Amino acid sequence: MASLQLSSHFLGTNTTKHNSISISNSYSQTPFTRLFSRKKFMSCSMSMNGCEGDFKTPLGTIETRTMAAILSPTAATERLISAVSELKSQLPPLSSGVVRIQVPIDQQIEAIDWLQAQDESQPRCFFSRRSDVGRPDLLLDLASENGNGGSSNRDLVSVAGIGSAVFFRDLDPFSHDDWRSIRRFLSSSSPLIRAYGGMRFDPNGKISVEWEPFGAFYFAVPQVEFNEFGGSSMLAATLAWDDELSWTLEDAIEALEETMLQVSSVVMRLRRESLGVSVLSKNHVPTKGAYYPAVEKALAIIKQKSSSLSKVVVLARNSRIITDTDIDPIAWLAQLQSEGHDAYQFCLQPPGAPAFIGNTPERLFQRNQLGVCSEALAATRPRSASTARDMEIERDLLTSPKDDLEFSIVRENIREKLNSICDKVVVKPQKTVRKLARVQHLYSQLAGKLRREDDEFDILAALHPTPAVCGLPAEEARLLIKEIESFDRGMYAGPIGFFGGEESEFAVGIRSALVEKGLGALIYAGTGIVAGSNPASEWNELDLKISQFTKSIEYEATTTTTLQTIN
Repeated sequence: MASLQLSSHFLGTNTTKHNSISISNSYSQTPFTRLFSRKKFMSCSMSMNGCEGDFKTPLGTIETRTMAAILSPTAATERLISAVSELKSQLPPLSSGVVRIQVPIDQQIEAIDWLQAQDESQPRCFFSRRSDVGRPDLLLDLASENGNGGSSNRDLVSVAGIGSAVFFRDLDPFSHDDWRSIRRFLSSSSPLIRAYGGMRFDPNGKISVEWEPFGAFYFAVPQVEFNEFGGSSMLAATLAWDDELSWTLEDAIEALEETMLQVSSVVMRLRRESLGVSVLSKNHVPTKGAYYPAVEKALAIIKQKSSSLSKVVVLARNSRIITDTDIDPIAWLAQLQSEGHDAYQFCLQPPGAPAFIGNTPERLFQRNQLGVCSEALAATRPRSASTARDMEIERDLLTSPKDDLEFSIVRENIREKLNSICDKVVVKPQKTVRKLARVQHLYSQLAGKLRREDDEFDILAALHPTPAVCGLPAEEARLLIKEIESFDRGMYAGPIGFFGGEESEFAVGIRSALVEKGLGALIYAGTGIVAGSNPASEWNELDLKISQFTKSIEYEATTTTTLQTIN
């Protein structure tokens, strides 16, 4: 279990937890921070923190009620409001529970369009699966070997949610007890009741002001949720209650009714070629002048025979973009989604917080019952509009000793970690090139069969952080990152995704940005430093990785907007 020990710093084992009041009293003492934290606590006190409940006590009920399918989001919203108002007389007098009411819609509507139509003052989340067309489905292969068909929700494309029926947050690192607290609200018989959220890259690091609302981790089961399937959609409402947490069924219904009244059923199909903002300034942390010596320092340590950090360390940069008007994070994400079908898109926005958005190509893991799948993704080259040139770049990537070293370290480390929690691990292919819209990487898939379904927490403990976002050995790399990097990564490079009763899936929160009202955005990127790395090349790679974000706002462009009301 050596690999678990290497990663132990990144997840917690302690059971002494902060209560929600301590969150508002534990940050910086600046007037702005005190105001920000107080606002955050007041918002979250309108729901319950599931981490404060007794995870050993099962809920009274976990159920999903499916209504007859209808034709439009407007009709679905009306049907759902009516169903929620009838709940008080329909539910048995239980002291705790989770109930989801869902209305299928007989047309496919993009979840991100629905989310863009909702009140931005609500807590928001969005998670869109990437398209894996053309790649082997190792999880499906494992399910077939075990005599089942895998997930019943394989055609679920993306999910958007507002509000929180129950949230989970703390300042301490995510622990096994926290995982059990989340699992208490989930069931395989209600597979679409899920907790969406993420964790900090380094939960023990000092939290900067912009990341305070997220805590060490933040997850939420949305109150109102829009599911986009291939060929259809679904609108759902979820309420959760626990008398022991002073959050009764009546409280939950009242809060849900209040949220439902704010739901907009007028959904517009909206796509833009430009966000319509202009960049006033762009500043990097570290600056180029500071980044070059940092890379040289990392290389010098890697070369030292006495250093345990003998393989790779990942150094990151954040780029502060100030614009003339506020950036709409959902519109920005929709723009990324239009060219990112081969990537996950996500948005996580706790109450009163900035929006953390991303367009990440990298899966941390996907669990379906006992099957678990991960992947190795490392080394970067640009794409070319010329097919011949693009193939030339691909060949260079496949034959580069420096890139092969970086990739092999990542793949073999993940293989070792999966071996520690799985009976059998399959690697397929050993190495290939994965092409994205702007870049291409070396890539491999790995899958295995868990010994127990309860080993899900151990998947996180084993796989986060991967060498591709931290380094190897993980603890030594983390300490060097802490010494060299002068900013808080927050949830950048952390696990972002969802826990569910039937399946769970997490991406790695790279190619991401934190969007703040009045403050523009912080865009994050990182590169792996190995023997042979060149500071100038690594800096250029950082620029390449953030280009998907900056391309739409660095230049004035004619905006072409197509609006079509979805009834």
